[in-house]
Amino acid sequence: MQIVRDWRGLPSALKGAAVAIGAFDGVHLGHQAVIAAARAAAERLGAPLGVVSFDPHPRRWFQPYAEPFRLMRIDQMARALATQGVERLYLLPFDAEMAGLSDEAFARQVLAEGLGVRHAAVGFDFTFGKGRSGSPEALKRYGDAMGFSVSSVRRRDGADGLKLSSSAVRAALKAGDMAAAAAILGRPFAIEGEVIHGDKRGRTIGVPTLNIALGDYVRPAYGVYATRTRLADGRVIDGVASLGVRPMFALETPLLEVWLLDFDADLYGQTVETEFVAFLRGEERFDGLEALKAQIDLDAARARDILKR
Repeated sequence: MQIVRDWRGLPSALKGAAVAIGAFDGVHLGHQAVIAAARAAAERLGAPLGVVSFDPHPRRWFQPYAEPFRLMRIDQMARALATQGVERLYLLPFDAEMAGLSDEAFARQVLAEGLGVRHAAVGFDFTFGKGRSGSPEALKRYGDAMGFSVSSVRRRDGADGLKLSSSAVRAALKAGDMAAAAAILGRPFAIEGEVIHGDKRGRTIGVPTLNIALGDYVRPAYGVYATRTRLADGRVIDGVASLGVRPMFALETPLLEVWLLDFDADLYGQTVETEFVAFLRGEERFDGLEALKAQIDLDAARARDILKR
């Protein structure tokens, strides 16, 4: 899949796609419905299938000091989009120029002239342009005038009325409901990051962990999880992970610490991706390292059982 990082000055070979437009943070089932609409148009028109998204996320541009909220990194987004058959990811810079475009200017300068789109698929609640003044209906009017077709995907809920949205995923994660988050995403929520050096305290009790900074990821409920971690070489290892501030040791910044079960190797500097399969318990303070180790052993046994099933 090609990643195109601008809309200005593109050669004709990178224009002419049928695209889905949105932030696509999470690439959840609702997003996938919009991509499916773009895919149908691409097949009908004989055009490449593309996605138009933004970096940084518009929310981060307008609220630079907002709490962490992302559901995935760009690399994860690209992989998730590739599984949907997306051939081009137009990852457009969301900067002062982009933020200042009116809805009509966005449609004309970015979509029609910059990307030369042949079709644009959007969600029912899609907004665009300065002040979020544009709507799917407005985009259809602009498309008619500027030479591209537009489709709008109605709201779709999941089983039992589960809302298919990024905000619903974040709410589920904050509640420790990994099953609900996975039901919306279509796969387990996962954090990807580089393995960094920690205080190595876990090694003193026989529990060496991978330490991964959380960055701008949304903070799931603090506590202990059953996990699966994909290594840089493709191997997937079961594990048990602690996410939070470790009450016994008072971390200032939340950290993800993953104990890979039945595995021991130096992974410092490598990028790994850890799926959160099930929430086991919240953070606790223990009366000494021996009590902590005993609880970790119980957590590991429970994680093995859950992951086996």
